[in-house]
Amino acid sequence: MLPYLNIGPVMVQLPGLALLLGLWLGMELSARQAVRLGLSGERVVNLIFWGLGMGAVAARLGYALRYPDAFVSAPLSLFSLNPQTLDPWFGLLGGLIAAWAYGQRSHLPLRPTLDALAPGLATFAVFVGVAHVLSGDAYGMPTSLPWGIELWGAKRHPTQFYEVLLTTGVLAWVGEQGRKARGDGTLFLTTVGLLATVRLFVEGFRGDSLTVLGGLRVAQMVALAGLLLVVWLYPFWRQNPPAYQPSEKASPSRGKAGQRKSAKRAKNRRKRH
Repeated sequence: MLPYLNIGPVMVQLPGLALLLGLWLGMELSARQAVRLGLSGERVVNLIFWGLGMGAVAARLGYALRYPDAFVSAPLSLFSLNPQTLDPWFGLLGGLIAAWAYGQRSHLPLRPTLDALAPGLATFAVFVGVAHVLSGDAYGMPTSLPWGIELWGAKRHPTQFYEVLLTTGVLAWVGEQGRKARGDGTLFLTTVGLLATVRLFVEGFRGDSLTVLGGLRVAQMVALAGLLLVVWLYPFWRQNPPAYQPSEKASPSRGKAGQRKSAKRAKNRRKRH
């Protein structure tokens, strides 16, 4: 556990730094996957930015609607960077709506775009686990197993390391299968299904899970719902590929420039013939 690192007078929050690194690497991998599928990497990255940005705004506004007293005496705290004053469900809904709206406006086909997002999602999941290792959050239940770790005054399941190990396996699988993805959305669905399975497993050993209705773990309920949705959608998407033909691939970071170069090359070929 190493939540902070002092560099001279500056104290760096390492869990937050891990999440930022995971986000950056995830966007880079998603941009590369977008190019493999004939999409604009730049537009896919912009979609991620729009989803995250508007999701953060919606999460803060949702929290303010639920707990207005927290901001009446200090309205400027609406703009604070405190992650504890965010509503995850409002954030998820706002982020999905913003990403969908940007995708529609940018003419990004749904299922190929989802497949492009799969490597980024798996990468970010790995770094969420790394952030948990650094912060000590998401700790495990007490155990007598030999691989237990001493944390918070007890020998516990190393759930943070379970999370990192299993999500790294998911990322390795996505990296291998991403080269063969057809843009039918099944890469994304399988990634979500695998990550949901990881969450179901890891949550079973956690000692700090949020529970409702006398012991039901909220994270496991959400993961199970996601897994059931994947099982329901997968055969339909597999048997009904989208009416989508990949265009000539563009640069992952300079989509429009890459498209102009492709058009110029095509024009030169026509002149030669």
